[in-house]
Amino acid sequence: MQVTNEFLQNLRQDYKSASLDESDVDQDPIVQFQKWFQHAVDAQIYEPNVMTLATADKAGRPDARIVLLKGVDGEGFRFFTNYLSTKGKELKRNPYAALVFFWPELERQVRVEGTVEKLDKETSEAYFNTRPIASQIGAVASPQSQVIPNRSFLEEKFEELKAKSNDKAVAKPAHWGGYIVKPTRIEFWQGRRSRLHDRINFELIKGVWTKTRLAP
Repeated sequence: MQVTNEFLQNLRQDYKSASLDESDVDQDPIVQFQKWFQHAVDAQIYEPNVMTLATADKAGRPDARIVLLKGVDGEGFRFFTNYLSTKGKELKRNPYAALVFFWPELERQVRVEGTVEKLDKETSEAYFNTRPIASQIGAVASPQSQVIPNRSFLEEKFEELKAKSNDKAVAKPAHWGGYIVKPTRIEFWQGRRSRLHDRINFELIKGVWTKTRLAP
């Protein structure tokens, strides 16, 4: 089948698996997120911790990519990356970000906005040391977001470092570590029939979470 504009315009799905009422949502949006995340795990969704991370460059132009959630608690949402990557440079200039989780099997979406801070060295090292050795070497071998001549350049660098490490754990490079997104807004979206979706929004106002319903 040819993908045409007409095909795309008629591509739709009516959502009908669940509803979301204010009374069903915890007063703490982090607790509510943890509940929904557990539902996604229980539903055996493939990589439920996949999230879109959106940043902005110095001109205010948006940039987005997929990363993995590696921790969530009362402080915020954690992920790890190369500080010298494009996202790392953008977060250094503009320490604000947005996250989006989408679990289509549950017809649910969560949007997060907040400030971003680097995690301390000890926390980053502790996580780095849990990664498979090949992933540790990969983090050292890859000059993330930089132009490289070809695939062989990357693979040769990886094999060189692997041989030097003798298949043993390597130290976390200084340019690699974690961030925490400290939320100021979290929205829970539940798909409903006829595009009349449920949207429950939380905003942090003077240190207190305020809950409201938004029109879809």
